[in-house]
Amino acid sequence: MEMKISPSILASDYANLQDELERISTSDLIHIDVMDGHFVPNISIGAPVVEAIKRVCNVPFDVHLMISEPLKYVEDFARAGADIICFHAESEGDIGETVRKIKSLGKKAAVAIKPNTPASVVLPYLDELSMVLVMTVEPGFGGQSFMESTMPKIEEIRRAKPDIDIEVDGGINPETVKIAARAGANVFVAGSAVFKSENPADTISILKQNAQSQRAL
Repeated sequence: MEMKISPSILASDYANLQDELERISTSDLIHIDVMDGHFVPNISIGAPVVEAIKRVCNVPFDVHLMISEPLKYVEDFARAGADIICFHAESEGDIGETVRKIKSLGKKAAVAIKPNTPASVVLPYLDELSMVLVMTVEPGFGGQSFMESTMPKIEEIRRAKPDIDIEVDGGINPETVKIAARAGANVFVAGSAVFKSENPADTISILKQNAQSQRAL
């Protein structure tokens, strides 16, 4: 299972976003948090920003929709340049219908679950998904502490579907990435750990090496 690092631009300098993207050009994915101020108590960016940065970035976009009605907006984000579209199981609408819509647009579909949502919610959809995102913090704000209590859900999903990508998001750094990898995660969202470091490319490399070291055990 390939280990992938997906730096979250939520922790970047939005005034210099093109430069920030160049600093993380060695990453496997770019994690883009979309927040509507309703599903989560924060507002971030929308499809026009995704479309703009797609023109200056060749790394695949991992778009995380923290919005109440994802089905209404998946087409906008698909057109804007999202490669993976992830929405929350706790949002409004039918999960299966939203997954099918994303796939019909030629994009990879992913479903996210909050820390208190059981893995059983996503298990019926695993054969249709490219990825499951297990939140390791409460969604809505960056810079929170990693919740190790979410690791059993990763283990459960990995047992149910050994070849699916399992992503973790929240509080990931060179130490917590080991815990998540040991549980079975292979895609790691890191915001502050990457963008606040002096050398983001080195940090990305360290995160990946630390993750790989655990899966080799």
